[in-house]
Parts: sequence; structure tokens; C-alpha cells
Amino acid sequence: MNAFSFKIIHQSCKSRARVGQIKTAHGVIDTPNFVTVGTNGTIKAIDSSLIQSLGLQLMFCNTYHLILQPGADIIEQCGGIHAFSNCSIPIITDSGGFQVFSLKYGSVHEELKSKGTKKNENSVLKITEDGVLFRSYRDGTPVLLTPETSIQAQKKIGADIIVSFDELPPYHTTPKKLYYSLERTHRWEQRSLEEHKKNPKHQGLYAVIHGGLDVELRKKSCEFLGKLPFDGYGIGGSLGKTRDDMVTMLQHVMPYVPTDKPNHLLGIGDIPSLEQCVPLGIDTFDSSHPTKAARHGLLFTKKGPMRLIKSGHATLQRPIEDDCTCLTCQKYTVAYLCHLFKAHEMTVLTLASIHNLHFMVNLMKDFRSKIMNDEV
Repeated sequence: MNAFSFKIIHQSCKSRARVGQIKTAHGVIDTPNFVTVGTNGTIKAIDSSLIQSLGLQLMFCNTYHLILQPGADIIEQCGGIHAFSNCSIPIITDSGGFQVFSLKYGSVHEELKSKGTKKNENSVLKITEDGVLFRSYRDGTPVLLTPETSIQAQKKIGADIIVSFDELPPYHTTPKKLYYSLERTHRWEQRSLEEHKKNPKHQGLYAVIHGGLDVELRKKSCEFLGKLPFDGYGIGGSLGKTRDDMVTMLQHVMPYVPTDKPNHLLGIGDIPSLEQCVPLGIDTFDSSHPTKAARHGLLFTKKGPMRLIKSGHATLQRPIEDDCTCLTCQKYTVAYLCHLFKAHEMTVLTLASIHNLHFMVNLMKDFRSKIMNDEV
């Protein structure tokens, strides 16, 4: 019997927003939910023992980085990612397919800025029907990532939710190349599914809906993948140059995403995007933004972001937010945090991250409460 399941608890009368529950072998994920990013099997500046106390219910780890260091075999020998990292909450891993994009074209920001001209041929050796041949950024060793090897690695890592192997074409790709990329991604995803079915291991397998900003291709992807026995759906590929591009695309596409299974918006989790995408029916979101912002001295509050390095904060004898129940606000003042940040003390990175993640957990609780009351 598969430990993975999903049920809808309430469908809003006001929008497509819904409250649901994803059940996994390592616990329940209430949806909609924010998924914190732990690329290498840890949230930056946060010890694993703190994760559950913060109320986080799902962590996102990166397959590509984990297969290069320490290696999927080592993680398997150590009992899987939960035992290896001493993390008790559910974990999702991506396929490594994003690296097809990021290594060949640079980061999303670089690709959009340079119009897709940046290439790193020393990292991506070959992209074929079989898969992608990478050169390890650690030691230069060639690594072949295919639908089969990606799924096999995710099996060894042992995440609760795994993702089909896919290609992320650049924003500036031609319509013809986008079409052929979608067709190949669908073939890769079918192969991922077949490999997964050989040994399900109580894991849920997500397909990834592609098509860039082409609504018709997105609909085609929903139709094709919706006929296959996946456990959920990621929404990936290029989401546009602006938030408005993304929201417009999702408004047209979400009605075609199967509603009986959970969906996940890959790589998006900033607060303005959450506010616009939760009503569209997105169940989970992942982003490194809250912890990255914390490490740059940007703290989340109900009144908007607070910068630690700001005139007056050096003597501000109060917590970040008076009604916040996080460990940081219960024990430390803004003045002290400001001092630590200016002194480049690493402790502040943890304290700021704790607050921002606590804020995100409560934000999603608030969304769920409003959906239950048909306010969203």
C-alpha cells in the first residue's frame, strides 16, 4: 500500500483556492503550504532539530547537488535522507532537470538579462534523447543524468515526494524549440514513471507541466500528463519575465490541471506571488527567498519587510514584531540583532532565518483559515 495520498478538505466558494492534506510516510502536509529549501539536505543556518519546532511540514532538497556530494549511494547506506540529515519532516527532491537549464544558460536572472546567450559548454557536455551529460562542478567528472538515473537516485535518497526528469528551456527559446522540448520532456516523464513503478517505495511521483508562456502548450501538457498515473503535478518551465506574466499564464492553465491530486509551483514562494497564486488553486510553493532574505538582513513583518541595517534600529529595544511567538522575537531585540549583523556574527543568520520561516508558516496557516471561511 502506498503511503502517499491526497484529500481535499475544503474548496473555497470565492476562488479556486482549496485546503487539503498530503499524507506521506513521514507526516502530513497541510495545503496550501510553503516549502522551505534545503538544497544539500539542510536549511542554511538552521539545525535539523529546529525544523519541526518551526512548524515546517516539507523541505525541498536538490537531487543534482546530492548525487555529486555526498552521492546517492552514501545517503542510501546511511539510511536515506531522513536518517542521514536527522530530519523528521517530509522531504521532496527535484529531478536535477533544472540544472539542464541553469548550467547551460546560467541562472534564471542571468538568462533573462542576457536573452539566453550565456552558455557554459564546459558544464553541459551533451543533451540527447537519452538524457543530459554534465561535468561535475566539483571535480569535473562526467555525470549522465537520464530519466532512469534521476529516479534511481531519488529512490536511493529516499524522499517522500520525487519529481520526473524534465528539461527547462530558456525564456527566449523559439516556439519550435519550445514545442520539441515539451515533446521530449513528455517522453522523459513517461520513462520516469515506468522506472518509478518498478519500485514505488511509498514515494509520490510528480509530473512537471511545461510549455513556457504558451497557454496551448501548457494545456496540451496538462492533458497528456493527466492521463498518466502520476501522484501529483509540478508546474515548471519558464514562468515568464515578470510576476504578471506568471499569474496570467496560471489563470489560463490552472483550470486544466487535474484537481484530484496535489500540485506544486516550482521555485516560487515570495509573499506577493503567494497572495496572487493561492486563489488560483496552487497547493504548495518552494523558495529559498525567506532564508536568503534573512541572511541579507531583511526580516518579514505584517507591515512589510524590515531591514536590520537602518537608522534607529541600533537602539530599538523591542522584538521584530511584538506579537510574534518565534524564538528570536521571544528572546532578542532588534538592537541586538542589528549589532550581530553589523559585527558579522553567524548567530544572527540563524536567528533571522528562524523568524522569517516562522512568519511563512503562520502566513500559510492564515491562508488556510481564510480559505476555510471562503474569504480567499
